[in-house]
Amino acid sequence: MKRLFLTVAVALTHFGGAMSAQATDDGIVTVSSHHSVPETVDRLESLIKARQLTLFAHIDFSSDAQREGLAMQPSQLLVFGNPRAGTPLMQAMPTAALDLPLKVLVWEDAGQRVWMSYNSVDYLQQRHKALSELMKPLSGVAALVSAAAAD
Repeated sequence: MKRLFLTVAVALTHFGGAMSAQATDDGIVTVSSHHSVPETVDRLESLIKARQLTLFAHIDFSSDAQREGLAMQPSQLLVFGNPRAGTPLMQAMPTAALDLPLKVLVWEDAGQRVWMSYNSVDYLQQRHKALSELMKPLSGVAALVSAAAAD
């Protein structure tokens, strides 16, 4: 876990000095964004398209809550991936389909700070007992999130 945190910290230093990353024991990596939730989501969607990944879903939880008369801080989830990357992993470890395609949650806390959270690739590898070579195609999620969050 320390190695994961250091890797993310180095990437964040490269992409945006003031950003912070928090890795938790449950495998969730959280990175601060310098942008609003809608702008962060737009940036992430653009990066997903530029990398020729498939955007499978875009869920706006706060808008859904509002339609039901409920208040919720801005919160949106993007579900994306590439079948060429995920299929070999799911063929070897069918339970990996519980965590694929990849997901990034963009959310605002009570202090109006914006965050991006996702499952670490190391966590997914441990959870599904997958070979590291099957995880390599998924490892770009950290750089994708960092780029979307940066100035």
